Amino acid sequence: MASPPPAFAARASSVEGSPVREILALTERTGIISFAGGLPAPELFDTEGLRAAYDAAFAVSARRALQYSTTEGAPELRAAVAARTTARGLPTDADDVVITSGSQQALTLIATTLIEPGDVVLVEDPTYLAALQCFGLAGARVVAVPCDGDGIIPEALADLVARERPKLLYTVPTFQNPTGRTLPAVRRAAVARIAARLGLWLVEDDPYGDLRYEGSDVPWLAAHPGAEDRTALLGSFSKIMAPGLRLGWLRAPAALRRAAVVAKQAADLHTSTVDQLAAAHYLATTDLTAHIATVRTAYRERRDALHDALTRTLPAGCEWNLPAGGMFLWARLPEGHDATALLKTAITHGVAFVPGAPFHPTTPDPRTLRLSFTTHTPPEIHQGATRLARALKEHGGT
Repeated sequence: MASPPPAFAARASSVEGSPVREILALTERTGIISFAGGLPAPELFDTEGLRAAYDAAFAVSARRALQYSTTEGAPELRAAVAARTTARGLPTDADDVVITSGSQQALTLIATTLIEPGDVVLVEDPTYLAALQCFGLAGARVVAVPCDGDGIIPEALADLVARERPKLLYTVPTFQNPTGRTLPAVRRAAVARIAARLGLWLVEDDPYGDLRYEGSDVPWLAAHPGAEDRTALLGSFSKIMAPGLRLGWLRAPAALRRAAVVAKQAADLHTSTVDQLAAAHYLATTDLTAHIATVRTAYRERRDALHDALTRTLPAGCEWNLPAGGMFLWARLPEGHDATALLKTAITHGVAFVPGAPFHPTTPDPRTLRLSFTTHTPPEIHQGATRLARALKEHGGT
């Protein structure tokens, strides 16, 4: 008899799959109104503009578009990213930027470059689920930083850094996934000072910063004194152009950037050339600011529709926030309820959401859930909230 093949690596069996991706599979059923995935509204994609950009990529140089490229990325796209970053208050040169296959790859490259098995990584509580997967695969010991309604509490962060000696802090400070909260500028400055004083890498993930619906922009963490030589800033085109492009970027200090380039060479050699050239052409010929304004207007209306619908339909004891931007509301059910158990009932009523428990790096809050408002129209959102209320009434408490 043949001998079985060797076992998988321990990390392959120690990290669980994403509940979000599994729930998205359930929502493929016809008639489901899904608040689960953070999916941009497909009707808002600039399909004509992007089609023209791909045509131009081939018309200008089909040979280049279809050829291998440099690991760092197409020069014109790196320059475009640098110009946008500079315009938002963080002076950046094209050489400071690496183009990645989505910002998720940028996070993976940083984890590969910085984390040894057993290293401590600090994260917000709750935090982005795929970041927990990424750090788990790297073998990190993930420790939650105490947070409140505004995000990281700097005093608690300083105590943790002194006690745990972590390698890095990972944060989504603007319109966070999953809570939608935004870290105030004064706290960002404090985080930068703590990192500089105690020795800490900062990983600032900003996929949602362009989706602001009210208030003024808050400077990036990377722009604060003390953070200049230790912050990896991750960005994405998924929310403002299209997620199917799988284009993101990494801005990092020179030594970290060079190490990340080597890690990317081992991962995929380079990001798709034709996609990069199409994106560069699109950015050069399209008023992206105007397109983002259109998206913001639609998403603001949908955010308000979900907030209003929850107010009208959910029973006393339920809580939720009203974020100033992004794609998510964070809610909590009344005492005695469990969002994971409720989801099964909700699916039978034709509505879906993501339970909050998997987003917590340590002790979960079973009453929490994440609701995305970007995918559906206001009438669909109101119908979905009504279905959720019916499911909650049927399910009852524990």
